[in-house]
Amino acid sequence: MGYYLVPPVYRPPSEAASLIFQVTLGCSHNACSFCVSYKGKRFRVKTWEEIEADIDAAKVPYRNITRVFLADGNAMVAETGLLLKVLEKLYRDFPYLERVGIYARASDFLSKTPEDLKKLREAGITLAYLGLESGSDHILNKMIHKGSTAAEIIEGGRKAMEAGLPLSVTVIIGVGGPELSEEHARATAEAASAINPAYLSALTMLIPENSFMDRKVKKGEFKLLTPEQSLQELRVMLENMTLTNCVFRSNHASNYLPLKGVLNQDKEKLVALIQKALAHPELLRPEFLRAL
Repeated sequence: MGYYLVPPVYRPPSEAASLIFQVTLGCSHNACSFCVSYKGKRFRVKTWEEIEADIDAAKVPYRNITRVFLADGNAMVAETGLLLKVLEKLYRDFPYLERVGIYARASDFLSKTPEDLKKLREAGITLAYLGLESGSDHILNKMIHKGSTAAEIIEGGRKAMEAGLPLSVTVIIGVGGPELSEEHARATAEAASAINPAYLSALTMLIPENSFMDRKVKKGEFKLLTPEQSLQELRVMLENMTLTNCVFRSNHASNYLPLKGVLNQDKEKLVALIQKALAHPELLRPEFLRAL
């Protein structure tokens, strides 16, 4: 049996060059209203024997890889002992391996001890991806069914960072619609600042067909932001963030305006670029080029 992935498979844009191994199949929560990524998968943690077989099948043809990403939706939910065995084998079998990334939910961090998280960092997890989405509890639990409060996400994120595990946090522009745009921007800035991650990425709301949010849009119960409203929301978010040497990106294909910088030192420059784009909408990415 060769190296095989059970589709569909998703990974962050920054893991485009990574070899992917599935530690879990699907997502343990799988209820976010804006997501259809794993609706066709029944969640389970793969056995050590399955993962070991995948690595054995890949270690010769992909011997020279330098990056690995552990999927699916929140592989960090797996038992610490299993993850440590996976990491040990990865670094042993791939001699040039430099980095291992993993998806996580806040509850995954909260369920592990600080010692567990330190062991995982020392064993070679170099980056964990955490979806904050919004700092507003109303948006998180009444609108997108995230299954975590802002306080829980902050607590989980801080716990990981304090254990030395770098975080890449994602927020979603427009996830509260026009009515809650100001609340979303300010609350999200506050939550992101409280976590103070190593990396912060802003995506812009795009709604997959047949998702719960898609049905709300079609019923007229939810409205997407206009390009101008999206930029104004991002501006308010950035203006209210207090971060320390955090690499910021909004260059995902969903965004109208690609931005990159380091916060807080580049805050004024980023806000100025947003202001320029608001004055010159021809600079924005057209709708037909936007994608999830």
